[in-house]
Amino acid sequence: MAVPKRKVSKSRRDKRRANWKLTMPALIECPQCHQLKKPHHVCPECGSYRGQTVIDTE
Repeated sequence: MAVPKRKVSKSRRDKRRANWKLTMPALIECPQCHQLKKPHHVCPECGSYRGQTVIDTE
C-alpha cells in the first residue's frame, strides 16, 4: 500500500494547486456588427458566420 514517507508541506501543496486558474476566453470582432464573438462560431448578435446570415435574429 502506498503511504507518503514525509508530510507534504503547505507551501508545496499550494504550489501544486497554483495552476488552477480561469483563463479569459478567446474573442474576436465580428466583421459584420463589430461585436465580440468566439472564433469559428456564429455571431450571437447578428447571426452571421463567414459573411452569410445563418440564424435570423430579431
